[in-house]
Amino acid sequence: MTIHDTHPFAAGQPRRPLRRFRGRLPAPVTVWTTHGDAGPSGLTVSSIVVADGEPGEVIGLIDPASELFEDLLRTRRWAVSLMSYGDRLLADAMAGLAPAPGGPFRMGSWRDTAWGPVLAASPGWLGARLIDEPVEAGWSMLVRGVVESVEIDDAVAPVAYLRGNYRQL
Repeated sequence: MTIHDTHPFAAGQPRRPLRRFRGRLPAPVTVWTTHGDAGPSGLTVSSIVVADGEPGEVIGLIDPASELFEDLLRTRRWAVSLMSYGDRLLADAMAGLAPAPGGPFRMGSWRDTAWGPVLAASPGWLGARLIDEPVEAGWSMLVRGVVESVEIDDAVAPVAYLRGNYRQL
């Protein structure tokens, strides 16, 4: 894992216009996880779309160099946990923006599922199965899955990210 010396959405730094446009869109804060050969792997993902239907689908943009991407291709299953305002440091650690001594999975309480670990106090989570092979989308891989399980906890508020700041919803 690499700790980046700059924040990808930091204000006041020269950025490409498309990246600046994307930074002005409120983004969900989720962590995608799966079971890896060497233990769980995970990545903070904000480029996500959930499509309702029978069956429902989840689509996300994943870093092809991430451990999660390799493990997801192998297992073909993953979990998506919504994050709360209290999970801000964990979100940054899972994204490689903050240190995580012992690994980011030590920074939260998790429970295991058939799709991967989920945050124990998540506002909600879903389990998905890969339905198409990922395709390139910009510098990411577009991953598409069918939703097989959903749980919601209305007692916990999710968080969004906008212009370099976490916002509780």
